[in-house]
Amino acid sequence: MSQNPLWAARVCLPVVYIRFPQDCFYPPPQQISMFLSPPVDFLDCGRGAPVRMECNNPSDFRIEADGVVYAARSLQRSPQHALVLLVKAIDGTTQQQWTTQVRMEPPALSTEPFQESYQVNSQLKRMKRDWVIPPINVPENSRGPFPQELVRIRSDHDKSRALRYSVTGPGADQPPTGIFIIDPISGELSVNKPLDREHISNFHLRAHAVDLNGNQVENPIDIVINVIDMNDNRPEFTHQIWNGTVPEGSKPGTFVMTVTSVDKDDPKTANGMLRYKILSQTPESPTSNMFTINNKTGGIITVAAGLDREKVPQYTLIIQATDMEGNPMYGLSNTATAVIRITDVNDNPPEFTAEMFSGEVRENRVNVIVANLTVTDKDQPNTPAWNAVYKITGGDSTGRFSVPTDPTTNEGLVTVVKPIDYETSRTFVLTVEAKNEVPLARGIHYPHLSTATVSIRVMDENESPYFEPNPKLIKLEEGLMPESALTIFTAQDPDRFMRQKITYSKLSDPANWLRIDPNTGRITTIATLDRESSYVKNNLYNATFMGLDDGKPPASGTGTLQIYLLDINDNAPKVFPQEAEICEKPEPNAINITAVDGDLNPNAGPFAFELAHRPFDVRRNWTITRISGDHAQVGLKIGFLESGIYEIPIIITDSGNLPMSNTSYLRVKVCQCDINGDCTDQQHIMAAGLGTGAIIAILLCIIILLILVLLFVVWMKRRDKERQAKQLLIDPEDDVRDNILKYDEEGGGEEDQDYDLSQLQQPDTLEPDAIKPVGIRRLDERPLHPEPQYPMRSAAPHPGDIGDFINEGLKAADNDPTAPPYDSLLVFDYEGSGSTAGSLSSLNSSSSGGDQDYDYLNDWGPRFRKLADMYGGCDD
Repeated sequence: MSQNPLWAARVCLPVVYIRFPQDCFYPPPQQISMFLSPPVDFLDCGRGAPVRMECNNPSDFRIEADGVVYAARSLQRSPQHALVLLVKAIDGTTQQQWTTQVRMEPPALSTEPFQESYQVNSQLKRMKRDWVIPPINVPENSRGPFPQELVRIRSDHDKSRALRYSVTGPGADQPPTGIFIIDPISGELSVNKPLDREHISNFHLRAHAVDLNGNQVENPIDIVINVIDMNDNRPEFTHQIWNGTVPEGSKPGTFVMTVTSVDKDDPKTANGMLRYKILSQTPESPTSNMFTINNKTGGIITVAAGLDREKVPQYTLIIQATDMEGNPMYGLSNTATAVIRITDVNDNPPEFTAEMFSGEVRENRVNVIVANLTVTDKDQPNTPAWNAVYKITGGDSTGRFSVPTDPTTNEGLVTVVKPIDYETSRTFVLTVEAKNEVPLARGIHYPHLSTATVSIRVMDENESPYFEPNPKLIKLEEGLMPESALTIFTAQDPDRFMRQKITYSKLSDPANWLRIDPNTGRITTIATLDRESSYVKNNLYNATFMGLDDGKPPASGTGTLQIYLLDINDNAPKVFPQEAEICEKPEPNAINITAVDGDLNPNAGPFAFELAHRPFDVRRNWTITRISGDHAQVGLKIGFLESGIYEIPIIITDSGNLPMSNTSYLRVKVCQCDINGDCTDQQHIMAAGLGTGAIIAILLCIIILLILVLLFVVWMKRRDKERQAKQLLIDPEDDVRDNILKYDEEGGGEEDQDYDLSQLQQPDTLEPDAIKPVGIRRLDERPLHPEPQYPMRSAAPHPGDIGDFINEGLKAADNDPTAPPYDSLLVFDYEGSGSTAGSLSSLNSSSSGGDQDYDYLNDWGPRFRKLADMYGGCDD
């Protein structure tokens, strides 16, 4: 298809001639618009974009989106002239436009009123017009009888064949179902129950006509059923009680508030048009018509002056709303309550309850209330229009009083904020003014009672004495001798009208240098004043004294005496530091020293440094060079000095007027140094970390420890010697004494039963049962606890060995302080007659071994066999 706009307009929008039906110009009652058929068809030529249609006479005709033309109002028949309607189609996307003409002519007389013809492209065709049903109006709340017929639907085709009619849509076959029904044979549409406009205001149904085979014979027709409103609902206020406020003293016409109500009936009809009015006002003061209401909007305004909250704080109005535009005969009404609260404005100033108030206060008291000022105010309590603010307008030039407001009682509290001296002022007369927090309303002035006079009497009290000046500064040279008078430090009594005596005492004297006379206040020294004392800070020494009067009750005051001590040359200079290190070869090391002096300049530096003349090697080995007034340098005078600790006496002299000298000793540690000049030996560490006292203490501890070790060694050697003197010098395996006890044959006759032969036996071989009780044991017996093994003797001992053993035992017994007072040889001097052991005297004879028979020893066991071999065998 060509895109030429002129061609497209000619083809797509043809000129249409519409012939109106004969009854078109006589619309039925209540019909506002009329449907004209057929519609104006628009061929979009395959365009998919939406198209909007407009006509040049919108007041008489309107065109729907589907091309249907409606009469917007009732038209007068004009058979002589045809109506020409210009129709414009606009593309919604490209805004392209097409225009065509629609000619509308009155129809000729015909027996078929619903038939019309129109001409397209100069070709006349006759077509059947679609059936149209105008909207149906049904009053709500109809009382019937039901079902109630509304309209009958007929098709032209029912003359030639049987048709069936049906209706669809909400109210028919869709919820709410059953409201509308249609007779399928006659096409009669009826309503089946009363309608409620407030529930559903209109229904849109669609009627259908089909033959007996179910084939559609007519296009579905739309049926619009409008529910006509009836006045069946009363107005309802959105709130039953309405609250509003208006300031007191408001002028007439002041807006207060708006009340509203709603009516469920149609607001476009009189059924929903409301009107308001005020039925009553309570109280009716000062008039019964203080307010009025807009009968349409419900706005309430003041209509009269004279609103006074102090007289009438609140009004109550009964408001009525009536529909039917307020018709009292036909309209429905409802009421609500409007509560109007009159808000307070500051139209009443505060007024004092009395013209004169009085109070009293003791002198030197602060933050005390001396009088309460009461006022009255008719405004609403606890509001800015009621809260009072007090101001002193006279009688307090020094600002010693203030009048804050009590937030609870609204009273003025006259308060002392600065101390008052009875000796200066005994009475005060104040003028106090009271106002509100907010200004008074326009046109209202403060009365005379808003000002009051306050008389305040001051009472005398015993005041504390005071020192003048405080602190008191005096300058003295240090070193002042005891019992020297310094100054008189007295206090003044402010009570001029009282005769009182002041006594003085000392409160603080850190160094205990001063004394004060209790009656005169004269201060003298009791010790020498020393500026270098730790109690002196920045040359100042502070002492505190107290003055006490004899009033009732007594009052006291304190004062501080500051003594500025001037320096004198009473301190000799000293060397600092007192210890230092230097290398054996001092180059390039040296010792820098500083002179310190407790005095100040000019009694201190510059200082003079020199080495003492004694000992003689000091000046030979050392040299001192002054660097500045306070510093000097000490170094080795010789090229090498052996490592050690040296004390160098240095004489330092200050620059005082009578100079003072002092010999200080510099302790120098001479040590071997590395390439960096640092000491490398252990003595460096000891000297750096330990002092002389610590080193001496360590040496004493070491000496004591060595003495204890030596004593322990001597004691151990003596104990070992005693033990060796008491033990047999034989091998325990060769000791025959082990077998003597086991075989109970060691005893002889009865004469030897008083002796204990166990002394010849090693204690290690004793059985536990063979140990004698402690009470029977001899004092010189060996202890029974285990001891070291006895020393081995030779395999063939000489008979002299036993004698040596006995002699050693004798010596041990003689030297043992615990030995009994008898000779220990008694243990061995007599074996007893008749003893199986025989006499020990045979041990001294070298030839006795062959004269005796030792074969019986073979029967005593292995150990005795060896003894038998030693003494009973042959010489080889």
